[in-house]
Amino acid sequence: MPDPSHFKADLNDNSPLYMQVARKLIDDVRAGRYQVDQALPSERLLSEQLDISRVTARKAIDQLVGQGLVVRRRGSGNYIAPRIEQPLSNLTSFSEQLLQRGYRPRSQWLKRAIVSAAADEQLTLGLSPHARVARLERLRLADDVVMAYEVSVIPASVLPRPEAVGGSLYEYLTQTGHLPVRALQHIRAMNAPALLAEQLGIPEGQAVLFITRIGYLESGQAVELTHSYCRSDYYDFVAEMRRA
Repeated sequence: MPDPSHFKADLNDNSPLYMQVARKLIDDVRAGRYQVDQALPSERLLSEQLDISRVTARKAIDQLVGQGLVVRRRGSGNYIAPRIEQPLSNLTSFSEQLLQRGYRPRSQWLKRAIVSAAADEQLTLGLSPHARVARLERLRLADDVVMAYEVSVIPASVLPRPEAVGGSLYEYLTQTGHLPVRALQHIRAMNAPALLAEQLGIPEGQAVLFITRIGYLESGQAVELTHSYCRSDYYDFVAEMRRA
C-alpha cells in the first residue's frame, strides 16, 4: 500500500489543506499505486500519518468519492473503484475495454438458453414471429468487482449453442464470422429496482446507466441486441466532438 506519510503541505499553495491531500491521493490512484478494490487508509490513519485533523482527512477522501475514484462501503471503509472510460465512437466489447485498461474481465453466468423471441426482439432483429433466439444473461466483472448486469439476445441461427460462449461474446462471434461491424447504442439513466440493485451490490433506487446496443453485420442484418445495466459510479462514456 502506498505510504502517504511523505506528503508535506505546500506553504506556497493557497488551496485548502484537504485539497492538497486529495490531489496527492488522486495522483496515487491514477498512477496505479493502489489496486482495484484495495482499501484506502482510514480517516484516522491518514490524520495520524499526515498530522492533520480527521475532518481534513474526511474532506480529502470526499473529493475522491466525488470523482468516482473511490467507493464507500458502510461499516467497511473506502475502496478503489474500477473505472471504465468508453469512447462512444469505438465498437468494442466489455472484455476488450477491460483488457485495454489492465483489468481482468470475467462473466458470472445467470442464464444461457435457446428461447422464443419476444415481440420487441423479433422487431429489432428482423425475425419471424416464431423465431428462436439465444439469450445470454450474466454479471460482468472487472477484477472480481461487479460492474454491470447484461442480457444479450442473438438469433439462434447465429448462436445455436449459447453454452459455447465463454468469457467474450464478441470473441465467439468473431470466430463464427458474425462479428458486428457497427452498432447503435442508446444510453439513459434509471433507478435500480430491488433485484437489480442486489445483483449489482448497490442500494435500491441508486442511479444506473441503462444501455441498449443493436449490432449489425456488414450486410445490414441486425445480429445482436444487448441490454446493459451499468454501475454509474464505475462508468464514464466519452465523446469527442468537433465543430463542422
